[in-house]
Amino acid sequence: MTATKILATTVCMLASGAALADDPLPRGKPEEVGLSSERLGRIGSVLKADIEAGRIPGAVIAIARRGKLVALDAYGWRDKAGGVAMTTDTIFNIASMTKPMTTVGALMLYEQGKILIDDPLSKYFPKFANMRVAAREAGEPTAETLPANRQITIQDLMRHTSGLIYGGRGTSVVHKMYPAGSGDAARDYDGTAFLDKLASLPLLHQPATVWDYGFGLDVLGLTIESITKQTLGQYLQANLFSPLGMTDTGFSISAEKAARYAKPLPADPDTGKPQVRSPELTQPIKFECGGGCAASTASDYLRFAMMLMNRGSGGEARLLGPKTVDYMLSDQLGPNIRNLVGNADPTRADYGFGLGLAVRTSPGVVRMMGSVGQFSWPGASGTDWWVDPKEQLAVVYLSAAPGPVRWHYRQKINALVYQAIID
Repeated sequence: MTATKILATTVCMLASGAALADDPLPRGKPEEVGLSSERLGRIGSVLKADIEAGRIPGAVIAIARRGKLVALDAYGWRDKAGGVAMTTDTIFNIASMTKPMTTVGALMLYEQGKILIDDPLSKYFPKFANMRVAAREAGEPTAETLPANRQITIQDLMRHTSGLIYGGRGTSVVHKMYPAGSGDAARDYDGTAFLDKLASLPLLHQPATVWDYGFGLDVLGLTIESITKQTLGQYLQANLFSPLGMTDTGFSISAEKAARYAKPLPADPDTGKPQVRSPELTQPIKFECGGGCAASTASDYLRFAMMLMNRGSGGEARLLGPKTVDYMLSDQLGPNIRNLVGNADPTRADYGFGLGLAVRTSPGVVRMMGSVGQFSWPGASGTDWWVDPKEQLAVVYLSAAPGPVRWHYRQKINALVYQAIID
């Protein structure tokens, strides 16, 4: 088959409706679960046109409704420069889609009485006991500091209210002190050095006052390691990935699986800047960052999403109690915390935030379709997912498209999926 024919052909694994061995769910026809096959076909038409136009290299999308897998499709290129077509088992950097998995890992310890939501971080790492906060002048942070009003808690780590911000998300004097993001930190520091670095810096905000994107889930992952005496990857493999059958999810990619690892386009389609995988998970990272260093496949992550939709149950495995999941998926911000979620991801502006992920609190206002109670958190590498419990809908969309174009596709895929619902 020529390269042109490969690109023009959607790798659609559902043509026969027959189940495959690695399917995350039983298969069903769209009309059996209130979806239109014709309308779902618009997804392929749009993505193929955008791939031809050089907007994205390729994509994999998995869609489930009412417990049935109705789409698991691959489009375009896993490696465009190398002429390798996309397949549904392609492995992607999932970036911040790691965060909800780390949160689930910590909530398992919560259920075992090994950690409490309001535990101070200093219980596990005493160096965080006496944090200081940047003073402000005319509303802008300065190099002067004040004592923190209270200690950072486990809840603060889970909901991004710790004040430990990503340095790459601003230009203030405080932002310039911090590592740019999770992947950068895991490349440059081991876990101990990373914690030492954060503990030495001023917080941008007083704890529990502002939602601002940052290193909370990376620190939470290291807290899990401190409690369990395992690496985060070992712990999640035993307690989350293996029970759910997530065979291609982890913090490294073996030589045997490297050929399935998706590559972005050589250059960003809008800025022309070079694009690379970050982190590069065929090479060792210095610590397994719970905020953004995992890789996965669409099938694997759909298993995780369905576990949350099913309130902690995945197949024959019970990972969390239903009330624990309900708590995780409830808005944790309230009226007294300034909500800057839209600064991290404009497509999630006006969402609330639970533990490790965004939760929808309004049927309108936000710029995407969905129901109150919908939950999600995407990845800067070009990946996205969401669950809409009211519609019994779960969607995973993976593309190696790390530039600002990712925000465009989060809205586009959202519209294309919801317009296919016909009941």
